[in-house]
Amino acid sequence: MTMTTEKTKLNPLLKLVLDIGPLVLFFVANSRFGIFAATGAFMIAVVAALLVSYTMTRQWPIMPVVTAIVVVVFGGLTLALHDETFIKLKPTIIYALFGGILIGGYVLEKPFLAILFDSMFHLTPEGWRKLTLRWAVFFFALAVLNELVWRTQSTDFWVNFKLFGFVPLTFVFAALQYPLLTRHAAEPAAAEN
Repeated sequence: MTMTTEKTKLNPLLKLVLDIGPLVLFFVANSRFGIFAATGAFMIAVVAALLVSYTMTRQWPIMPVVTAIVVVVFGGLTLALHDETFIKLKPTIIYALFGGILIGGYVLEKPFLAILFDSMFHLTPEGWRKLTLRWAVFFFALAVLNELVWRTQSTDFWVNFKLFGFVPLTFVFAALQYPLLTRHAAEPAAAEN
Protein backbone atom coordinates (compact mmCIF):
# COMPACT_ATOMS: atom_id res chain seq x y z
CA MET A 1 0.00 0.00 0.00
CA THR A 2 1.48 3.33 -1.07
CA MET A 3 0.49 6.58 0.44
CA THR A 4 0.89 9.84 -1.47
CA THR A 5 0.78 13.21 0.11
CA GLU A 6 -0.11 16.19 -1.99
CA LYS A 7 1.91 19.32 -1.37
CA THR A 8 -0.04 22.34 -0.25
CA LYS A 9 0.18 25.04 -2.90
CA LEU A 10 -0.10 28.75 -2.27
CA ASN A 11 -2.76 30.75 -4.04
CA PRO A 12 -0.97 32.24 -7.11
CA LEU A 13 -1.92 35.79 -6.11
CA LEU A 14 -0.59 35.28 -2.58
CA LYS A 15 2.59 33.74 -3.99
CA LEU A 16 3.06 36.80 -6.21
CA VAL A 17 2.55 39.12 -3.22
CA LEU A 18 5.07 37.13 -1.15
CA ASP A 19 7.59 37.17 -4.01
CA ILE A 20 7.26 40.82 -5.05
CA GLY A 21 5.95 42.43 -1.85
CA PRO A 22 9.37 42.75 -0.17
CA LEU A 23 10.77 44.37 -3.32
CA VAL A 24 7.89 46.88 -3.43
CA LEU A 25 8.52 47.68 0.24
CA PHE A 26 12.25 48.14 -0.54
CA PHE A 27 11.34 50.58 -3.33
CA VAL A 28 8.91 52.60 -1.15
CA ALA A 29 11.23 52.67 1.88
CA ASN A 30 14.16 53.80 -0.28
CA SER A 31 12.14 56.66 -1.76
CA ARG A 32 11.10 57.89 1.69
CA PHE A 33 13.94 56.97 4.05
CA GLY A 34 16.99 56.07 1.95
CA ILE A 35 18.88 52.92 1.10
CA PHE A 36 19.84 51.87 4.63
CA ALA A 37 16.32 52.00 6.06
CA ALA A 38 15.09 50.30 2.89
CA THR A 39 17.65 47.53 3.34
CA GLY A 40 16.47 46.87 6.90
CA ALA A 41 12.83 46.84 5.79
CA PHE A 42 13.71 44.53 2.89
CA MET A 43 15.46 42.07 5.20
CA ILE A 44 12.48 41.93 7.56
CA ALA A 45 9.98 41.63 4.68
CA VAL A 46 11.88 38.80 2.96
CA VAL A 47 12.07 36.77 6.17
CA ALA A 48 8.40 37.51 6.96
CA ALA A 49 7.32 36.41 3.45
CA LEU A 50 9.32 33.21 3.84
CA LEU A 51 7.72 32.49 7.22
CA VAL A 52 4.21 33.14 5.85
CA SER A 53 4.92 30.76 2.97
CA TYR A 54 6.19 28.08 5.36
CA THR A 55 3.25 28.55 7.74
CA MET A 56 0.77 28.05 4.92
CA THR A 57 2.51 25.16 3.10
CA ARG A 58 4.68 23.51 5.77
CA GLN A 59 7.58 23.38 3.31
CA TRP A 60 10.56 25.62 2.63
CA PRO A 61 10.59 26.88 -0.99
CA ILE A 62 14.14 26.61 -2.37
CA MET A 63 14.52 29.89 -4.26
CA PRO A 64 13.02 32.08 -1.53
CA VAL A 65 15.14 30.38 1.15
CA VAL A 66 18.37 30.99 -0.80
CA THR A 67 17.25 34.54 -1.56
CA ALA A 68 16.43 35.21 2.11
CA ILE A 69 19.84 33.95 3.25
CA VAL A 70 21.67 36.16 0.75
CA VAL A 71 19.44 39.16 1.59
CA VAL A 72 20.07 38.76 5.32
CA VAL A 73 23.84 38.31 4.90
CA PHE A 74 24.38 41.11 2.40
CA GLY A 75 21.76 43.37 3.97
CA GLY A 76 23.44 42.81 7.32
CA LEU A 77 26.82 43.73 5.84
CA THR A 78 25.27 46.83 4.26
CA LEU A 79 23.90 47.98 7.61
CA ALA A 80 26.86 46.94 9.76
CA LEU A 81 29.45 48.55 7.49
CA HIS A 82 27.17 51.37 6.32
CA ASP A 83 28.12 50.52 2.74
CA GLU A 84 25.39 50.15 0.11
CA THR A 85 27.70 48.15 -2.17
CA PHE A 86 26.75 44.90 -0.42
CA ILE A 87 22.99 45.20 -1.03
CA LYS A 88 23.73 46.13 -4.66
CA LEU A 89 25.84 42.99 -5.09
CA LYS A 90 23.04 40.78 -3.74
CA PRO A 91 21.12 40.39 -7.04
CA THR A 92 24.33 39.64 -8.94
CA ILE A 93 25.19 36.88 -6.49
CA ILE A 94 21.69 35.38 -6.49
CA TYR A 95 21.37 35.44 -10.29
CA ALA A 96 24.86 34.01 -10.79
CA LEU A 97 24.21 31.34 -8.14
CA PHE A 98 20.93 30.24 -9.73
CA GLY A 99 22.50 30.32 -13.21
CA GLY A 100 25.44 28.24 -11.97
CA ILE A 101 23.20 25.69 -10.28
CA LEU A 102 21.13 25.33 -13.44
CA ILE A 103 24.22 24.92 -15.63
CA GLY A 104 25.50 22.30 -13.18
CA GLY A 105 22.20 20.46 -13.47
CA TYR A 106 22.32 20.78 -17.25
CA VAL A 107 25.81 19.28 -17.41
CA LEU A 108 24.93 16.50 -14.93
CA GLU A 109 21.59 15.90 -16.68
CA LYS A 110 19.69 16.56 -13.45
CA PRO A 111 16.44 18.53 -13.85
CA PHE A 112 17.07 21.05 -11.07
CA LEU A 113 14.68 23.40 -12.83
CA ALA A 114 11.87 20.89 -12.23
CA ILE A 115 12.57 21.19 -8.49
CA LEU A 116 12.71 24.98 -8.74
CA PHE A 117 9.36 25.12 -10.53
CA ASP A 118 8.02 22.57 -8.03
CA SER A 119 6.38 20.37 -10.69
CA MET A 120 4.26 23.20 -12.10
CA PHE A 121 5.12 21.86 -15.55
CA HIS A 122 5.47 18.37 -16.95
CA LEU A 123 8.02 18.30 -19.72
CA THR A 124 9.96 15.75 -21.71
CA PRO A 125 13.64 15.36 -20.73
CA GLU A 126 14.59 17.36 -23.84
CA GLY A 127 12.15 20.08 -22.80
CA TRP A 128 13.69 20.31 -19.32
CA ARG A 129 17.19 20.52 -20.83
CA LYS A 130 16.23 23.33 -23.21
CA LEU A 131 14.30 25.23 -20.55
CA THR A 132 17.13 24.80 -18.05
CA LEU A 133 19.70 26.18 -20.47
CA ARG A 134 17.48 29.14 -21.33
CA TRP A 135 16.88 30.04 -17.67
CA ALA A 136 20.57 29.63 -16.82
CA VAL A 137 21.58 32.02 -19.60
CA PHE A 138 18.83 34.43 -18.54
CA PHE A 139 20.03 34.42 -14.92
CA PHE A 140 23.62 35.09 -16.03
CA ALA A 141 22.38 37.95 -18.23
CA LEU A 142 20.51 39.44 -15.24
CA ALA A 143 23.69 39.19 -13.14
CA VAL A 144 25.64 41.12 -15.79
CA LEU A 145 22.82 43.65 -16.16
CA ASN A 146 22.72 44.23 -12.39
CA GLU A 147 26.46 44.88 -12.40
CA LEU A 148 26.13 47.37 -15.26
CA VAL A 149 23.24 49.22 -13.65
CA TRP A 150 24.55 49.56 -10.10
CA ARG A 151 28.07 50.47 -11.22
CA THR A 152 26.97 53.14 -13.72
CA GLN A 153 23.77 54.61 -12.25
CA SER A 154 22.64 56.26 -9.02
CA THR A 155 21.36 54.22 -6.09
CA ASP A 156 17.81 55.48 -6.66
CA PHE A 157 17.95 54.46 -10.33
CA TRP A 158 19.23 51.01 -9.34
CA VAL A 159 16.42 50.54 -6.78
CA ASN A 160 13.84 51.60 -9.37
CA PHE A 161 15.36 49.24 -11.92
CA LYS A 162 15.13 46.32 -9.49
CA LEU A 163 11.35 46.75 -9.43
CA PHE A 164 10.55 48.23 -12.83
CA GLY A 165 13.31 46.55 -14.84
CA PHE A 166 14.13 43.10 -13.47
CA VAL A 167 10.56 42.12 -12.57
CA PRO A 168 9.04 42.92 -16.01
CA LEU A 169 12.05 41.37 -17.78
CA THR A 170 11.53 38.17 -15.81
CA PHE A 171 7.79 38.06 -16.57
CA VAL A 172 8.41 38.69 -20.29
CA PHE A 173 11.13 36.05 -20.43
CA ALA A 174 8.90 33.52 -18.64
CA ALA A 175 6.02 34.26 -21.03
CA LEU A 176 8.33 33.78 -24.03
CA GLN A 177 8.97 30.21 -22.83
CA TYR A 178 5.34 29.21 -23.43
CA PRO A 179 5.96 27.79 -26.95
CA LEU A 180 8.74 25.56 -25.55
CA LEU A 181 6.47 24.42 -22.70
CA THR A 182 3.70 23.44 -25.10
CA ARG A 183 6.06 21.85 -27.66
CA HIS A 184 7.74 19.65 -25.02
CA ALA A 185 4.76 18.97 -22.76
CA ALA A 186 4.57 15.47 -21.32
CA GLU A 187 1.91 13.61 -19.41
CA PRO A 188 2.60 13.73 -15.64
CA ALA A 189 3.37 10.00 -15.47
CA ALA A 190 5.71 10.17 -18.49
CA ALA A 191 7.51 13.23 -17.11
CA GLU A 192 8.44 11.32 -13.93
CA ASN A 193 10.27 8.57 -15.87
